[in-house]
Amino acid sequence: MATTSMRAQPKENLWAFGTREIVYSAIGAALYGVLNWVFNNLQLPGTNLVSFRPPVAIPMFMGIVFGPLVGFFTGFFGNVLGDLLSGYGFYWHWDVGNGLMGLLPGLLPLVGISLARAQRSYVIAAVTAIVASLVGMAFPALLINPFVMREMDFGAAFATLWLPAAVSNSVNGAILVPILLAAWNAYRARSGR
Repeated sequence: MATTSMRAQPKENLWAFGTREIVYSAIGAALYGVLNWVFNNLQLPGTNLVSFRPPVAIPMFMGIVFGPLVGFFTGFFGNVLGDLLSGYGFYWHWDVGNGLMGLLPGLLPLVGISLARAQRSYVIAAVTAIVASLVGMAFPALLINPFVMREMDFGAAFATLWLPAAVSNSVNGAILVPILLAAWNAYRARSGR
């Protein structure tokens, strides 16, 4: 009788979400949340509560390795946990933005790039992390904040929310996602998976 191990496998259905994906999401969210709590005190100067957060690479990595839903739930619930641990409260639009940063890298198969190829191509992973950061942070900073919540006008949201968050997250993701993938690939090669 063969046993299944907890490892990434090529997904035939990009949107499948079973027990394995729930476990991956929970592990990713816990790791992302705790690391966000650690880094939330590193506020970027001249911003409105935007932190320097290397952990943003975690939901992006999870999206590439385990699929878009795992990436989304890792980013969404990890950000909720990190904000609550930091005493910030619940900001749904930022949680969705962090979820989008995890979801978008998992959508590579929709543009003809398999997740297996993205796991081996560090350039694709870096570019995907940058795009995910730019789009993911645009949702809360440029769409929800100025137009729905009306906390500040578009120009202020652009300068003090989106630009610093998107650039910082892009740099962190572009550097750290390929490093995480290299470690993942080394682990898989050593374990024969």
